[in-house]
Amino acid sequence: MAKAKKTKTRKKKVVRAVSAAHPMESETYTAKDIYVLEGLEPVRKRPGMYIGSTGPDGLHHLIWECVDNSLDEAMAGYAKNIDVALLKGNRVRTTDDGRGIPVEIHPQTKKSALETVMTTLHAGAKFGSKAYQVAGGLHGVGVSVVCALSRWMRAEVCRQGFRYAQEYEKGKVKSKVQKLGPCRGSGTSVTFEPDQGIFKDIAFELKRILNHLRQQAYLTRGVRVNVSDERGDEKLTYGFYFEGGLRSYVKYLTKGTTRRHPHVFYYSGEKEGIMVEAAFQYTEEVEGYEEAFANNIFTQEGGTHLTGFRVALTRGFNDYARKNSFLKEAEDNLSGEDVREGLVGAVSVKIRDPQFEGQTKAKLGNIEAKAAVEAVVIEGLSDFLERNPNDASAIIDKCLLSAKARKAAKAARETVLRKGILDGLSLPGKLADCISRNPEESELYIVEGPSAGGSAKGGRDRRFQAILPLRGKILNVERARLDRMLDSKEIKALIIALGAAIAQDFNMEKLRYHRIIIMCDADSDGNHIKTLLLTFFYRYFKPLIEKGYLYIAQPPLYRIQVGKEVRYAYVEEQKEKIVAELRKSKINSKSEIQNFETKDETEISEESVGETKIAGINIQRYKGLGEMNPEQLWETTMNPENRVLKQVNFEDARQADRIFDILMGDEVFPRKKFILAYAQKVKNLDII
Repeated sequence: MAKAKKTKTRKKKVVRAVSAAHPMESETYTAKDIYVLEGLEPVRKRPGMYIGSTGPDGLHHLIWECVDNSLDEAMAGYAKNIDVALLKGNRVRTTDDGRGIPVEIHPQTKKSALETVMTTLHAGAKFGSKAYQVAGGLHGVGVSVVCALSRWMRAEVCRQGFRYAQEYEKGKVKSKVQKLGPCRGSGTSVTFEPDQGIFKDIAFELKRILNHLRQQAYLTRGVRVNVSDERGDEKLTYGFYFEGGLRSYVKYLTKGTTRRHPHVFYYSGEKEGIMVEAAFQYTEEVEGYEEAFANNIFTQEGGTHLTGFRVALTRGFNDYARKNSFLKEAEDNLSGEDVREGLVGAVSVKIRDPQFEGQTKAKLGNIEAKAAVEAVVIEGLSDFLERNPNDASAIIDKCLLSAKARKAAKAARETVLRKGILDGLSLPGKLADCISRNPEESELYIVEGPSAGGSAKGGRDRRFQAILPLRGKILNVERARLDRMLDSKEIKALIIALGAAIAQDFNMEKLRYHRIIIMCDADSDGNHIKTLLLTFFYRYFKPLIEKGYLYIAQPPLYRIQVGKEVRYAYVEEQKEKIVAELRKSKINSKSEIQNFETKDETEISEESVGETKIAGINIQRYKGLGEMNPEQLWETTMNPENRVLKQVNFEDARQADRIFDILMGDEVFPRKKFILAYAQKVKNLDII
């Protein structure tokens, strides 16, 4: 207490000293400097607080907010059809056949209810009225945020036999509510155009919208969701309608995989006023995948409902396995990790007062949701396993296999880590480490082959660039468990070089480099090695990708030289442009006109020596990094001032996961089907 008091006294003295030295300073901070943001101004000042970002995610979040209101009407039992249209001029229209937003004068704001909803934060029928038992857009800022961030917006309501409309501009009303005339039925239509002053790149992605709305259609049984894209010359239309709910959704998620058992588990029930739905099915994959929803909102970071789902499965399978003598010793219990291997599941709760973390609703925080989900799923799982003994046996066998592999992997992992500790964290001999020990400025180049490794070591900046050459192609980790994977010398060297362990032992704070750069030859072998490394990082170092630490180097494809002038091209189009510029330059050069016009164009076979000569322009096609000397490799691919790096990221983790399964997994047929489907779109394919 005395220490705190002393600190407070010292602070007062400093304030007096400043005031005495600067008698006018207090006048620069007065009441007029306090700004009060009215209406929707806070949204325009700090849009990221309400929609997460002003990039593609935030842009599409505007559509989700409008659709959420329509889905709330559907969950309340009033809407059966929801339409989303992408229009020309960056406009989007969402329509439903619900009750329609009220238009009468609001007693508190003295404005129409429609204007109040569209232009006032935290205004809606979801905070305590009986209009909605459950709702996704609970914060009440959804559609008003869309209004604030739109250059133009129009709302139309069909209600009690008449159509009403009102227009808005950047969150402000342009006109009063207009009564347009009679109409049939009821519903609400919102059309908006995002403000380019807020969103620098307005490009709505049809695929992203379809994926999101398909998901919502699965979660809202019996509701038809239509999507149309009217931006091009030809109108594209799509429709989603599912009666099976989460059961159908799990079938969709497991499409293209080998299912471990034939029947999809599905159960629904109510506990303490919380409606719970859950479904799952096991596949032969090693990776598991779960999705959780609260009032139809996809909670990307999970929450208490997902925790309850996981606890119920672990407890339920352990009880069944022990009861039926699959497990004998108490210490042989299946872990949550064992139970989730190969699991594809979804859980959805409908809760009256959901507590989300943040406006983007990434995580559910209601404690009561965990208990409700756990109770309902345990009840349904017990019944499912008793009625389907073959399914139960197939699932338990997979869980036991996972437990066995987990123990073997743990032993192998500890061996690798223990070896590193016993050697004083000695790094692999092939690693040419950098001088810096600051991860933020250090970068690791993973290079294909000793030849390229030699050039890279000779050309690098030793202060911050480390080089790890790999011999040949690493193990395909998509087809191997962790214990077998850790037997690979190349993978073991890579793990020790990174310094952050692996799998559940992975510790981001111990990562030795914050830029990990894959640098491979620009041929089919190089692309294969690149894919194997991406698979490795995606499966076992996913947080590293999420942080944006993984990159792919882009070495040049061509070296183009005329006289002493040397230029590099990284793509085919760039080469053509450079050649055209150089030819034009030669024609315009008086000293070379005669020579240029009389010289025949000769070409030397690219396959024989990798070089082409056209009218005195030497064009060298690089097949491998080893063809470059250290100076060239530094100048084109490693110098931070000149190099081109592609940052690896994944916007849709599930889609990325599915692609890795198809291209790198054991099943041949899905891969063959994928190749046939995309064969016509392949570019730069090496023929061997």
